[in-house]
Amino acid sequence: MTYAALIVLSAVFFLPFVWLLSTSLKPESQIMLIPPKWIPHPFQWDNYSKGLTFVPFFLYLKNTLVIAIASVIGVLISSSLVAYGLAVIPWRGRDALFIILLSTMMLPAQVTMVPLFTVFTWLGWIDTFKPLIVPAFLGNAFFIFLLRQFFMSIPKDLTEAAKIDGCSEFQIYRRIVLPLAKPALATVALFTFMGSWNDYLGPLIYLFNQDKFTLSLGLAMFQSQYGSYFGMLMAVSTVITVPIIVLFFFTQRTFIQGITLTGIKG
Repeated sequence: MTYAALIVLSAVFFLPFVWLLSTSLKPESQIMLIPPKWIPHPFQWDNYSKGLTFVPFFLYLKNTLVIAIASVIGVLISSSLVAYGLAVIPWRGRDALFIILLSTMMLPAQVTMVPLFTVFTWLGWIDTFKPLIVPAFLGNAFFIFLLRQFFMSIPKDLTEAAKIDGCSEFQIYRRIVLPLAKPALATVALFTFMGSWNDYLGPLIYLFNQDKFTLSLGLAMFQSQYGSYFGMLMAVSTVITVPIIVLFFFTQRTFIQGITLTGIKG
């Protein structure tokens, strides 16, 4: 019964992607049919070639990858360093600062949107990638919490033995803690990459030049300009969705392991 229920739920969640893929291969005359036609006839493969040329897809892909990869690097460095300081190094006021850090997660993004835009305007960063990349190097409260929980599950005997051998705190962090935290780090990297890949509001606010648009922003522009060509629109949407599905498929074991192990202690 459990597996049957999971299969049914999986089919329900998979249905929108099947419809997306089906529509991307339909001629325009079959898209709005009622009842809907699930299997296109004939297959309209031209939707992909035409859709990828209507907008500068590969330019938007390059911009998205630059932002996503830089954000992943920034989050991994900053969040892991802060989490190490909150989990491994004992110092006065550590728990109070951690509570304050967690309280920032209660602030909706809409509350800080205008102040952040004002700050980035004053810095002259508008219409650049900096507002989308630099904050990643300043830590993320949720990822700091996630990594802190994992770091606290590492036996203290390992870090104490390293101190006896003469390792500094940074050497312990780099040589002992980080190698043991690969599942949690992979989870943080996957979350960050998916967030940057799918981010629409950030590029919409800070990017004005079309040469700097990301895939999500380019897709929205495609829809507004060529909204009647739903086949090509669905084809481009499929191309944007497939990398995330493939990435999660190959990293799901590490992803699940990182999620389940981050709440062992603390």
